[in-house]
Amino acid sequence: MLNDWVVAPTCLPTVLRRCHACASERFRANGKFRVNANHKLLDAWLLVLCTACGDTAKLTVWERMHVRSVRPELLDRLHGNDPGLAAELLQDPAVRRRNRIALDWDGAWRLDTGGSGHLDHEVIDVSVRFAAPIPVRPVRLIAEGCGLSRAQVERLITEGKLVSAVRLSGRLTGDFTFTLKR
Repeated sequence: MLNDWVVAPTCLPTVLRRCHACASERFRANGKFRVNANHKLLDAWLLVLCTACGDTAKLTVWERMHVRSVRPELLDRLHGNDPGLAAELLQDPAVRRRNRIALDWDGAWRLDTGGSGHLDHEVIDVSVRFAAPIPVRPVRLIAEGCGLSRAQVERLITEGKLVSAVRLSGRLTGDFTFTLKR
């Protein structure tokens, strides 16, 4: 029997960027946007707040975009301060590169295993699905989902009792499956 686990975001990740006011390096995105029009050209920013001093920084979404090239529903989402759009933009590699930021997902996701009824089986087949591209170590997910320590999971991998088609070391952001033999 295949068990389905889901890794889902619980809030927006922390933005890692240096604050010009206090030299802190952590910002919190609250889903607020600023849109500025200069004749027929638009600028849009995602606003983030420094976790230490509360200073606001702007992450550039776009600059000098002609108003006709912006989809009306996207403009409505910006004006409506859509938190879903903020999440999409923070995960966009182009936005992260343009603004020279990184994301910290610690405490911003949860693992839904669908209950612990599968833990007493001799062989467990699990399909892990990511609701958003959250970089997480598979060893951490397996340890949390099976109620094991990370060292125990590492030992199971070494012994060949935990197998997967993907490499279980490092971080993953995409779906994978694994089999655990007790």
